[in-house]
Amino acid sequence: MSSIDQTPSSPRRRSLASVAAIALVASGALGATLIEGRSPALAQAPITVTPSQALPSFADVVDKVKPAVVSVRVKIANVADTAEDSAPSGRGLENVPPQLREFFRRFGEGQPGERGPRQGRPGGARQSQGSGFFISADGYAVTNNHVVQNAASVTLVTDDGRSIDAKVVGTDPKTDLALLKVNEGGTYPYVRIAGKAPRVGDWVVAIGNPFGLGGTVTSGIVSARGRDIGAGPYDDFLQIDAPINKGNSGGPTFNLLGEVVGVNTAIFSPSGGSVGLAFAIPADTVQTVVDQLGKEGQVTRGYLGVQVQPLTRDIADGLGLKEDKGALVGSAQADTPAAKAGLKAGDVITAVNGEPVANARELTRKVGGLRPGSKAEVRYLRDGREQTATVELATLPGEKSAKVERDTDRANPRLGLQLGPTQGGEEGVAITSVDPNGPAATKGLQAGEVILEVGGQAVSNPSDVKAGVEAAQKAGRKAVLMRIKGREGTRFVAVALPNAG
Repeated sequence: MSSIDQTPSSPRRRSLASVAAIALVASGALGATLIEGRSPALAQAPITVTPSQALPSFADVVDKVKPAVVSVRVKIANVADTAEDSAPSGRGLENVPPQLREFFRRFGEGQPGERGPRQGRPGGARQSQGSGFFISADGYAVTNNHVVQNAASVTLVTDDGRSIDAKVVGTDPKTDLALLKVNEGGTYPYVRIAGKAPRVGDWVVAIGNPFGLGGTVTSGIVSARGRDIGAGPYDDFLQIDAPINKGNSGGPTFNLLGEVVGVNTAIFSPSGGSVGLAFAIPADTVQTVVDQLGKEGQVTRGYLGVQVQPLTRDIADGLGLKEDKGALVGSAQADTPAAKAGLKAGDVITAVNGEPVANARELTRKVGGLRPGSKAEVRYLRDGREQTATVELATLPGEKSAKVERDTDRANPRLGLQLGPTQGGEEGVAITSVDPNGPAATKGLQAGEVILEVGGQAVSNPSDVKAGVEAAQKAGRKAVLMRIKGREGTRFVAVALPNAG
């Protein structure tokens, strides 16, 4: 005999009957049938939530800012084909510890299934997609450097479906930022960069073009600030848990006022997809870099000339210091601002221009945020005593190589060449990208090569190249002769001129 009482009046029996009835109502089988003495009105009453219990809606913010967010489509010429082209790239994260490197991913480097051309295939190109946003009514837009790197052409697709050609005004690989400008005139919807950093726990909204699905909105919170993921010397990322995926690169993260608090740039992911760990370049860094790119086409940073290392508790004890705050000078390089100001190994830098320096990484960011030629007051500890020095900062070595000429895309538009300065003061003019449909591509010219001469005359800047092309046109020549320096040495190339018969 069962241990459960079978009589209708048994409480256990009534309990089981209630559970069964509720289950049937949940599936719609009983409709308005009474449930163990409950009234029909109670059984059919909808669940309501008071406003104080409701989750926040982001609809008003999204309606306000979404028109300013764009999809960035890039045609990349002369890029080596690799087996990993269809996977998110880890480029730019070489300093990440080996055990973590495989999990960090840049995203926005093309779409699933795409493959790039073989190295050296003339005119070969592949497509890449990312995100961006307008920051001015006249069409300036921000995205990631790694989205537009090696771009032969850039197209912005707006929220209403318009496709607009754009040029790269300047890039800053060290912070992974790039400034674009549309080629068409007009007035464009734009958003503002926040003047105040968000707090950990604040709500944020990300909008972008994941996997080519433009206008995608996700939300989350700021999970942490000041993250160093080993991507570069100026790491100071916001960590957010809004879902970010491949194609979101360069897209904005907004606060609830509709201000940009960060530019999405990397994720931490074992699979390549979002697991709730995303990193955004903070607004103050974006504003500083974009201002310089807009004015000068490049970013120049202050240079102190010291090698620094973290100040550990043990080292602080060994130096007789009460706190382990500051940046320990490992050496002051000869003939640098630091050496000229008298700084030397063993000094602990504690402040720059009155702002405290917590660690070596913070010193790098503070000095890098100052302009070359400016004077900085450096406070430091030596033998336990506080001292100060006034240092006139120099330019960070190699910084000029990050410059993109403001009008390089106009230097030789019909030849299909985009030009820029060479690295390290090398002679000639660098080819930064090649239009796969232009006459230069048909002659096998590639990004990374250097133009040494045009029409028999040495060139040192894009204006020289333009002048040489114009001289050949005036002389009635069908082609202009260029001497090109590449990986395998130098060669002469005759590029057909516009309107040549």
